[in-house]
Amino acid sequence: MHKRFFIPPLQSYFLFGPRGTGKSTWLKEHYPEAYWVDLLEPEIFRFFVAAPEKLSQILAEHPQQKIVVIDEIQKVPELLDVIHSLIEEKKGYQFIMTGSSARKLKRQGVNLLGGRAFLKHMPPFFAAELGPAFDLQKNVRWGMLPLVLDSPTPEEVLRAYGGMYLKEEVQAEGTVRSIGDFARFLETMSFSHASTINTSNISRECQIARKTVDSYLLILEDLLLSFHLTIFRRKAKRALANHPKFYFFDAGVYNSLRPKSFYDVATEIEGAALEGLVAQHLKAWIDAQIESYQLNFWQTSSQVEVDFVVSGPDCFFAIEVKNGGAVHPADLRGLTTFCEDYPEATPLLLYRGKRRIKEKGILCCPIDEYLSQIHPNLSLPEFAGESRL
Repeated sequence: MHKRFFIPPLQSYFLFGPRGTGKSTWLKEHYPEAYWVDLLEPEIFRFFVAAPEKLSQILAEHPQQKIVVIDEIQKVPELLDVIHSLIEEKKGYQFIMTGSSARKLKRQGVNLLGGRAFLKHMPPFFAAELGPAFDLQKNVRWGMLPLVLDSPTPEEVLRAYGGMYLKEEVQAEGTVRSIGDFARFLETMSFSHASTINTSNISRECQIARKTVDSYLLILEDLLLSFHLTIFRRKAKRALANHPKFYFFDAGVYNSLRPKSFYDVATEIEGAALEGLVAQHLKAWIDAQIESYQLNFWQTSSQVEVDFVVSGPDCFFAIEVKNGGAVHPADLRGLTTFCEDYPEATPLLLYRGKRRIKEKGILCCPIDEYLSQIHPNLSLPEFAGESRL
């Protein structure tokens, strides 16, 4: 097993993350003596659905066990009322509640214990967690999910992953009327990975109503399968685009959902996966921070673009990702234009080359080297380092 960088709080907390990110495995290793409630077990699920209040009675019968893990809390959100009451009684319990979907919790108006528990995230692996095992070419293709990388047959696991979500999350929860429509929508969205979202075009390609597309996009985010970035607009000096940018949460999941054909341009698919790999690292880093940071992208109405803008109390980065082994003048256009409007920003170009160089004052860094330095417990300005000319 690879060591995760996750540092758990000492009080109660939620631990959210997509299926396969290793939440349960990590918790079983770090809390071997905890009282465990696995809501994926049908018998346990039926028991607590029928009588969630019995959790108090059960814990009273095990007074020595003060750490309680509720696995997949969204399956029985009514348990949160019981947990809230037990926390208020100050009996010394630490509740750890995992979830791979926020849909039921949002739909039923659950307030996540009114701030009495921290909200934490378990993303796919960081490159730095893999250490020497991180291989950019391999991980662009297979992604960073522990479930996949720990398997002797990663491609087969990835192929099954989309089906698992369709069956166990979407279909089981009854969140869509037509599973066929949703499957077709998923395939269509694979062509929008690392691209701006145009719901009218997606609606036309899927042959489903635009309102349905909007609801499906929300379902993807609620199931933690995707995220989107909005335009960076702070003190905008130019006319900017309006549509958000879409990413699946993991490069390997994107690759598994993206249909392949004879007419595909392989570099386009790989380029989108590569950009997504950087996006998921940046998002995971931001999710791990206590301070408030933002991840956006920047695009003018004339299609001049910067892939990522990371802003926060102590950093302001503009990051461009290029799937090439050399830096060309045209690759720097977006960063140069952005820095004309925001001279205080630190520009950074990530590429497939082997050394750090500076072009027109912009640091160009190998992608694998940059990703390997991203650590959720370190500050972002430490990542790039000085240029090696």
